[in-house]
Amino acid sequence: MHAIGIDIGGTKIAGALVSDQGEIIREERVPTSAGDADAIVDSVVTMVERLSEGTEVVAAGVAAAGFIDAAQSIVYYAPNINWRNEPLRARLLERLDVDITIDNDANAAGWAEFRFGAGRLYSDMTMLTIGTGVGGAIVTQDRLFRGGFGAGAEIGHLRVVPDGLPCGCGARGCIEQYGSGRALLRMANDIADVGGIGLALADARRETGSLTGEQVGALIVAEDAGALQALRQLGGWLGAACASLAAVLDPQVFVFGGGVAVAGDLLLDPIRESFLAHLPARGFHPEPVFATAELVNNAGVVGAADLARIHAESRRTPSH
Repeated sequence: MHAIGIDIGGTKIAGALVSDQGEIIREERVPTSAGDADAIVDSVVTMVERLSEGTEVVAAGVAAAGFIDAAQSIVYYAPNINWRNEPLRARLLERLDVDITIDNDANAAGWAEFRFGAGRLYSDMTMLTIGTGVGGAIVTQDRLFRGGFGAGAEIGHLRVVPDGLPCGCGARGCIEQYGSGRALLRMANDIADVGGIGLALADARRETGSLTGEQVGALIVAEDAGALQALRQLGGWLGAACASLAAVLDPQVFVFGGGVAVAGDLLLDPIRESFLAHLPARGFHPEPVFATAELVNNAGVVGAADLARIHAESRRTPSH
């Protein structure tokens, strides 16, 4: 049975018709009208209608960054869209003749990795998405963790440094300020300022006026000493955060997604090293696997579709 997954991002809305095996049948993308919530609803409706043409669709899932209620119906807060207590599911149901589920984008991506990607062999997975910020998803005993109000697994706001760097959430010292793509740029700039191993970073910065993620990524691939040092610093913070998460969640696997994760073992090696250095009671129980995400840019739509399919089936099945 097919389902549709929609992933609302800050700059684009991605949609796909997805099989129950996680395969994308067809897909499309349109720009996001970030300042116009009504226009976004219109775009989602049109996309679902187009992707449904000629196909039996059991459900559609919509994923967006922000807090979603436990009933997966209302967007409490979306940072990139003017949604505050938005009854998004109800609005879409008024215009679409298909079951609708609303979900957090990191939850959707994490579920896709758990079902069809790097976490598919495990029952307990913790995923961190390393992009501009740090997103997260937690699966425990084959179930996606949402928390009592639906806004759980905000891993990026785990505090790792008391009174540390200010975060956009209003707190200080969140892992998002030390383990994100934005943090990697800050660390690379600091290394460029010092000189020495930072000379290549400094040269790249002079060319464009400011370092970009693409420049730092290219230098990491080229195994430039300064860029690798910045990546090791990033991995150190992420590993320390994972040790704290492991003390609470005890996952079998940590999966890392997002743009920075394309560094592969160059990122995973310092994460593992730092994790072991910070792990409580090391050596007295099995250690988790560390892996990079496999579905990459398709994870959001695949996960949203699969979650919608599962919830549609549960709504049709009477409880006993």
